[in-house]
Amino acid sequence: MILVLGGTTEGRVAVRTLEEAGKPFFYSTKGNEQEMHSAHIVRITGALDETAMEEFCHENVRLIIDAAHPFAVQLHRTACSVAARLHLPIIRLERTYPPRDSVSIWCDNFDDAIHKLIADKRTRLLALTGVQTINRLRTYWQSPEANRTCYFRILDRPESKAIALKAGFPADKILYYHTSETEDELHLFTQIRPDAILTKESGLSGGFIQKASAARQLGIPMYVIRRPILPAYTTTVTGPHGLRMAIEKLLPDFYPLRSGFTSGSCATAAAKAALTALLTGKKEKHIAITLPDGEQVELPVDSIEIAPDMLCATAFVIKNAGDDPDVTNGIRIGARIAFTSTSGIHFLQGEGVGRITLPGLGLEIGSPAINMTPRNMITNELSTLCPTQGINVTIFVPGGADIAKRTFNPKLGIIGGISIIGTSGIVRPFSAEAFVHSIRKEIEVCQAVGAERLVINSGARSERYLKELYPNLPPQAFVQYGNYIGDTIRMANEIGVKEITLGVMLGKAVKLAEGKLDTHSRKSVMNRDFLFAQATDCGCSHNTLQAISHITLARELWSLLPSSEADAFYPHLLALCHKHVDPLLPQGKILIVLIDENGCIRYHL
Repeated sequence: MILVLGGTTEGRVAVRTLEEAGKPFFYSTKGNEQEMHSAHIVRITGALDETAMEEFCHENVRLIIDAAHPFAVQLHRTACSVAARLHLPIIRLERTYPPRDSVSIWCDNFDDAIHKLIADKRTRLLALTGVQTINRLRTYWQSPEANRTCYFRILDRPESKAIALKAGFPADKILYYHTSETEDELHLFTQIRPDAILTKESGLSGGFIQKASAARQLGIPMYVIRRPILPAYTTTVTGPHGLRMAIEKLLPDFYPLRSGFTSGSCATAAAKAALTALLTGKKEKHIAITLPDGEQVELPVDSIEIAPDMLCATAFVIKNAGDDPDVTNGIRIGARIAFTSTSGIHFLQGEGVGRITLPGLGLEIGSPAINMTPRNMITNELSTLCPTQGINVTIFVPGGADIAKRTFNPKLGIIGGISIIGTSGIVRPFSAEAFVHSIRKEIEVCQAVGAERLVINSGARSERYLKELYPNLPPQAFVQYGNYIGDTIRMANEIGVKEITLGVMLGKAVKLAEGKLDTHSRKSVMNRDFLFAQATDCGCSHNTLQAISHITLARELWSLLPSSEADAFYPHLLALCHKHVDPLLPQGKILIVLIDENGCIRYHL
């Protein structure tokens, strides 16, 4: 099993990430104050010294995740020492820290902070360092002759109050922080009016930016204790995606399926690697990029070439989509970077990357099919490295034109290659993200070409039947929803579609009638009891009901129901489908068409 050292915001991130595997894991905290709701957590409370942790891990643990507070120095050392002795991999789930500014007063430790506060004659201090640091600041606040006032903000918990009172800290100088509320730092600082604020370098999840901003706004000097230097870990990550990928690598059997990176992330990494080589001459083997949610991840770089004249550089990243059935998995995504006299970042057409020929995709007609999220990712990385120089970026994919024939691109009017896509930067194995994203784009194109109706269907076979029903509609009007009926109609509503025909075969219709808006077999199965109840309500015979109680596939109903019963049962089934889909398109109308296995439209409502 995996042992998580938690008690922090990062601990919660670790829990959510591990929950995706559906397997039990240990979660260790010093106390039991942090509430965690998980079906798979095995809670461990109480401080673990080195002997206790080693004994526990030797019997139970194959991987350690250290998600403890950055200032839990002894715990970090203990965990790394135990991991080394037992030859266990250990992952540090670290916080993201903003750059250190030149305005704050940086301190090496608490003694250094006390020295600087006294030297600067600060006599009214607001300490935001936590209840466990009251004793460490004792020489500052317990000096009556110095006439100093100190306030401490602590968590509003009995345990925290007991620690403060045991230390002898004045009760009237204790301020309480409620974790369920959003703390207004500016209001607090205005109310207390300290002449100094003391905090730790706590990172983004610790609210450091909010504290620093409020202090600067009020002109209050902020003393900051630098985070301690961490010991050596097997791997360090800064968020859920990096954590999952590290676990997949170090403990391959924990998750049933591996995650991967989108083509947009790969293109971003290739572009950054090429520019880094052009600026420094270094050919990095791995390159770190920032995902849209702010997490940093590292991708391997396949190769880098620098032109002899040093005017351009090219890098390749091989796309790893994990276990997602992606036709682009394993392709080489290249980026060619060249400086230009024109300021800004410019995306040029590259081989194997599609070209936009129809409206509705949010990109200029004639431009390369690089979606906005990857464009923003690339722009942010390159602008950070080289903020003043104009840069031409050419993303290209060898063999991309052939690969594109197996995608939705031809229907979308994207010719000559694949699209560089990805809204999160991460491919979740068999996730809906890429497919649902493509559905949205298809609906947008349908609207842009002026189609009077959107015809959604489960796949190529039902689409073929529906095209015969609507011969005058353009091909862009026909969109496959796969299993994501609910998502498709919601997106159509957001985009402004008013008329929808929903083509559905019997198996999906039965699930939809029961309220299953995602009809994938992983999410829902045919419910015989539901069918039996509906057939009963429609007055079906005893023989029909008995037959229904033994079917294994919904399509067997076609041969079971006599015409007199079918004419009552199937419209009833479609009416139930309407009950679940109509609210998703409140300003429009949906026609549901029930198609049999031979392509015959049997009922519509």
